[in-house]
Amino acid sequence: MRLRVVDLETTGGDRTSEIIEVGFVDVVREGTGWRARPPVSRLFRPRGEISVHAMAVHHLTPEDFCDADPHCDEYALRALFAEPVDVMVAHNAQFERAFIADTATGGLPWICTVRSAKAVWPQAPGHSNQVLRYWRGLQLDRALANPAHRAGPDAWVTAHLLIDLLAEASVEQMIEWTRQPRRLDRIPFGKHRGRPWSEPPDDYLRWMAAQAEMDAAVVAAARQELERRAGAPSAALAEPSDAG
Repeated sequence: MRLRVVDLETTGGDRTSEIIEVGFVDVVREGTGWRARPPVSRLFRPRGEISVHAMAVHHLTPEDFCDADPHCDEYALRALFAEPVDVMVAHNAQFERAFIADTATGGLPWICTVRSAKAVWPQAPGHSNQVLRYWRGLQLDRALANPAHRAGPDAWVTAHLLIDLLAEASVEQMIEWTRQPRRLDRIPFGKHRGRPWSEPPDDYLRWMAAQAEMDAAVVAAARQELERRAGAPSAALAEPSDAG
């Protein structure tokens, strides 16, 4: 089995942004354990501007792309990911999946190491890959693990977090955690933002639960609260078939 840990740097923070750097590390089974293969990273020249906020995170500026590959599209990702693997992995898979279409990976399942780490190590002081790196005491080659917030080094750190997680959870369990709607303790937006799910009126929750384009985790949380108030699950409020 081969697991591909991927990390992206982009021109901004929303889905209209462009990929400007791809880094990945393949984690392969070796005997009874796992080993990280050397990281691969590639720069892609953007068509548009890089936001100042993005530059402040990854420190990539227009001058870094003079000799870079052309714009990163699905064909470029397919070529980069040509060597077959079994599972895709990212530390925040929701972010990477917004830029990497299933058609670029052949519809492979994903593991989100944030969700997996929260399930395995809920007591951690934080769940970013760098916080977990030091909290777990990972001894990494600094030349490969630094600088932070660049695609290759971040993929290298996440790959070793994945290996650490694999000592306590199976690949299948982590895939399942990733597929489940993320848990929301409070309402994340709107006039009831920040309030517990027990506070809004039923009609507001019904509106949220009926929105086909809304975040699956929000829909699931609204439906669960309605079910709690009703005292029993209702067929009309069944979970969506694809909540991942």
